[in-house]
Amino acid sequence: MKLLEKSQLGNVKLRNSMAMAAMTRGRADRDGLVGDMTISYYAQRTGAGLLFTEAIRISEEATGSPLTPGIFSPRQIEAWKKVTTAVHDSGGVIIAQLWHTGRLGHSVDRNGRLPIAPSPLPVRGMKHFTSQGLKDYEIPREMTIPEIEQTIRDYGQAAKNAISAGFDGVQLHAANGYLPNQFLAESANQRTDGYGGSIPNRTRFVLEVIQELISAVGSEKVGIKISPFHTYGDMVLDDPAGTYTHLIEELNKLDFAYVELMRRSPYPPSSGDDSINNEIEFFGSKINQTVIANAGYDKDSAEAELKKGIAKLISFGKLYIANPDLAERFEKNVALCEPDRATMYGGGKQGYIDYPLWNG
Repeated sequence: MKLLEKSQLGNVKLRNSMAMAAMTRGRADRDGLVGDMTISYYAQRTGAGLLFTEAIRISEEATGSPLTPGIFSPRQIEAWKKVTTAVHDSGGVIIAQLWHTGRLGHSVDRNGRLPIAPSPLPVRGMKHFTSQGLKDYEIPREMTIPEIEQTIRDYGQAAKNAISAGFDGVQLHAANGYLPNQFLAESANQRTDGYGGSIPNRTRFVLEVIQELISAVGSEKVGIKISPFHTYGDMVLDDPAGTYTHLIEELNKLDFAYVELMRRSPYPPSSGDDSINNEIEFFGSKINQTVIANAGYDKDSAEAELKKGIAKLISFGKLYIANPDLAERFEKNVALCEPDRATMYGGGKQGYIDYPLWNG
């Protein structure tokens, strides 16, 4: 089975070709500190060749949702060290996903401050989960050029903090409607300066952040996650295929380790050219870096994807919530547990570290 074959990412050897995708779980405390539950959660899942963390806030300004972790304070770094030590002690590899939510936030969880974004355009058609329940999205404040430059530096510092905390690498979260994704989409970016308008201008922020990460921690430790046709967060692009093709062509000029490529949601609405029915083949074939295919895979479809030869790893999300020993279950052809949706995005141990292991 190709899923269980050893792999490599950058200069790190992996025990198989399976990754656990980043998933927000909402178990940090109000100071953005992870605790003993999080240590257990990741240590339980080291059967994956590669673990991506839940999205980690790069700064206080990056805050969007409550009870999500950060990596910008000394206490947060020390808390993550316990996680990486536990993962490494179990023979695992773990990468920190770096996160700025941009307009996907609310002032009630930001000490009264409005979220910032490329342009003052609110998210339409959905509500935001806050510490005070669901609320309409606010009109964000447009970022100034100095704020954009500071945010890029914040990414670099967060990357350095992640390596100090023992992570094996970092991933720029440029998918799912968050800040880097917002710069790419006309529905969030109507700027008329060098960060808006043309496709080269709208891709500029992402490229500058990647360059900052490479400079901060080295090319072998850097990757990016993109979601070309995924519309979460009201991401509407006039030409998604053209925008992401240009982005990939520019990323190809840079030396870094991998691109995690997320497929579109099978549920409407979707964005993109309907004639392109396979993003992994269309975009993945253009990518020079190692391709990690993501979203909606099961054992059979993941195996088939690897056999095509474009993707070298497959990342699984919800399957890893309820099956910490997913690789072993695939190997032994054991039935999978179903995740409890009520506990996916917050709570305590239930639905987090109490899913049973297969005992063969």
